[in-house]
Amino acid sequence: MGAGTGQDGDMVRLLADRQALRDLVETYAHGADRRKPDLVASCFLPDGTLTVHMEAGADPVSRTGRERIAKALTGLERYVATMHLVANQLATVDGDRAEAETYCTAHHIYDDEAGVRRDRVMAIRYLDTYARTDEGWRIATRTLHCDWVEDRPLTIAS
Repeated sequence: MGAGTGQDGDMVRLLADRQALRDLVETYAHGADRRKPDLVASCFLPDGTLTVHMEAGADPVSRTGRERIAKALTGLERYVATMHLVANQLATVDGDRAEAETYCTAHHIYDDEAGVRRDRVMAIRYLDTYARTDEGWRIATRTLHCDWVEDRPLTIAS
């Protein structure tokens, strides 16, 4: 059998799809950290939804549509810097649809009222659904779960 046909071809396509999903999640993180809300929004379908669950018992906040998602991302501007470190991703691909759970450790650097530089570290899980489009894979729904937060003084190495 030639390349791209049969079981080998199916495996190649699955691996390519999983890499594309990973690239999409990393593009989202890059856009968030580099303050590119339009880049983040472009990771979603035009009618995609971002839902954030920050604290147990608190109502989730949802934004639908690229414009509203981009506007929500401007909230990161209150931080001196952010760094989203994308870790494990477990993805299931079914034709032109996919689902994944992706872990992320997100650092949010800010100055407190006393002028002390701090790092608000969040343990995040993204629960995503995706759709294959003419633009490539896009996020249909992203539910961000913040499992815990640690807030600590930032030590800067010399």
